[in-house]
Amino acid sequence: MKPSSHPYPELISLAVHEFRTPASVVGGYLRMLQSDQDPPMNERQLRMIDQAARSCERLVALVAELSEIGKLDSGLIAIAQQPVDLFALIEDAGAAVPDATDRDVRLTLGGPSSGAPISGDAGRLRAAFDAVFRAILREKPGPAVVVAERRRETRDNREFAVVIVADEGRVQEVRDSEPGVFDDMRGGLGLVLPLARRVIERHGGDIWSPAASTHADGADHGVHGSAVISFPL
Repeated sequence: MKPSSHPYPELISLAVHEFRTPASVVGGYLRMLQSDQDPPMNERQLRMIDQAARSCERLVALVAELSEIGKLDSGLIAIAQQPVDLFALIEDAGAAVPDATDRDVRLTLGGPSSGAPISGDAGRLRAAFDAVFRAILREKPGPAVVVAERRRETRDNREFAVVIVADEGRVQEVRDSEPGVFDDMRGGLGLVLPLARRVIERHGGDIWSPAASTHADGADHGVHGSAVISFPL
């Protein structure tokens, strides 16, 4: 069979265009129905329209995330090169992540709150850390305290900013673990994790999780439960 002559970026661009057009039309008509009072709709009908509108908004957001991934992969997005203190940025991102109070799961920040200067895109980096934090908190059964520990480390005569996201009391264990693959293909999160991984890598960084392992409590604390992110300084 003859392979397609169209590269992957073109396929992503076409898919974004084909999804975005009907989603925009559907969203527009739903917004019109929400404001249409002639004749007035009953509460059940309004609730159904509101739910459909929220689902359509989610679809539009997914299309936007897919578009961003395609542009990053094809090099069409130039990453801003502005001074950023990575530790201060993580302080802001972590403070904005809501605790999962229904499961008694919360995020705390450890280590210095400044002192990790890099050049990059603060907005995209903040969104990337937000996605990683939310993904890890989302999959904790609770009760649990997740720590985002910030450190400066020296490897091969070079300085690195390192962020270890792990259960309280397991930070050093995770840091000392054998690196595994960070699973960015998790259902229910849209495309924010594949996007986060690309943003981190485009800034020269790396993200990984320990190889999966089951501990005495019977829980898998590996791939989904923690992450290590590092950037050269």
